[in-house]
Amino acid sequence: MTLPEIDSLSITLLVDNYTDRLLPSTSIAIRPPMMKNEQFLPPPPPVAEHGFSTLIRVASNDNVAGQNKGQSLKENMILFDCGTSENGVLSNAEILGINFNSIDSIILSHGHFDHFTGLPSILKRIDKPIKLICHPDAFLKRWIIFPNGKDKARLPFLDKGELQRQGAVIVTKKDPSLISQDSIEEYQYEMNENIVADNSIPKLLITGWIPRTTTFEKGFPLQYKEDINTNNLIPDPLVNDDQAIVANIKNKGLIVISGCAHAGIINTIRYAKSLTGINKIYAVIGGFHLTGGGIYEDAIEPTITELRKIDPRFLIPCHCTGWKATNRIIQELPEKFLQPSTCTTFTFTFDSTL
Repeated sequence: MTLPEIDSLSITLLVDNYTDRLLPSTSIAIRPPMMKNEQFLPPPPPVAEHGFSTLIRVASNDNVAGQNKGQSLKENMILFDCGTSENGVLSNAEILGINFNSIDSIILSHGHFDHFTGLPSILKRIDKPIKLICHPDAFLKRWIIFPNGKDKARLPFLDKGELQRQGAVIVTKKDPSLISQDSIEEYQYEMNENIVADNSIPKLLITGWIPRTTTFEKGFPLQYKEDINTNNLIPDPLVNDDQAIVANIKNKGLIVISGCAHAGIINTIRYAKSLTGINKIYAVIGGFHLTGGGIYEDAIEPTITELRKIDPRFLIPCHCTGWKATNRIIQELPEKFLQPSTCTTFTFTFDSTL
C-alpha cells in the first residue's frame, strides 16, 4: 500500500497563537474578511490562544474528475486537535460558518491540554457518533516537574469514559494508519510497481509514534507520568503519543501537519519521508516546538540547517514554534515562509504554479 495522491488539501487554522486582521489574502492563504456589504463585520473577531486546531479538507483525483462530469465532490473532512479553551474552536468555527456534523473524524496530535480542551464542547455540536483517533498514551495522567524537584503541577488529562459518553468512538493506534471518510487502515509502504493505489477515496496518513533520530530534538524533559499501579511519577520525556498527519499532493510532494512536534519537526519530516518513500516535501505546517528557552531554543539553528537541506516549498510555523525560531526562518528561508494567523485557510493543489 502506498500513500495515494490527492489533488487538493485545505488546512484551516481554527486555533493558533496568533491573529493578524490586516494580512492580505493570496492564492494560497485566504484570510477571514473584515467587511461585508460595505460594513465592517461585527464582533467577535477570530480568537487566538496558546493552542492548536486545524480543519483539514482533502479531495482525491477521482472525486475531482467526477465533479467535472457534473457529480458532487466528496470531501474528507478531519478535525486535527481542539484548542486550549472550552469555546475557542467553536467561536472561530462560527465566524467561518463551519458545520461540525460535516466532520468525518477527529485526530489528536497528542494528549496535552492545549490540543484537547475544546473537545467536549465540539462533541456537543456533533449529532452522530464520531471517531476520535489518537495514540493510547494520549490518556496518560501527566505532571510537569521543574529542575529544582519541588515545583510541580499535574496536567489536565483526557477522561476516556466521559468522551465515550459524549459520543466519541475512540480508536487508539500506535502504528501508521491511513484514514478516509469511511475507514482506518493499517499503513505499510511497499515498493512494488504492481500495487495500484486506490485514489477513488481521499486518504491521509497518520504517522503514529515517530522515531527519534536527531541529537538536538529532545522531547519534553520536564514531563512525568503516573504509574497506573503505584501512582509513582515516572520520567516521560519523549511524549510518545506525538504524531502528525501527512498528505501526498499530486506533482508536488508531501505536506506534513504537526501539532507540537514534541518528537521534533525534523524527526517528523524524516519519518514521513521514510514511511512513504517520497523525498519531496511541499509544505510543513504546525507547531515546531522551538520556544521555551534552554534545549528548545538550542535546537533552532540545527533545525534551520536541516530544513535548508530538506528544502520544502513552504514553511508555516504555528503555535509553539515561537517568535525567535519564526524570525530565524524568515531571515534564513524567506521565500518559503507563509505567515499563519487564526482563521486562515491554506489551500494546496496539484495544478498550482507555486
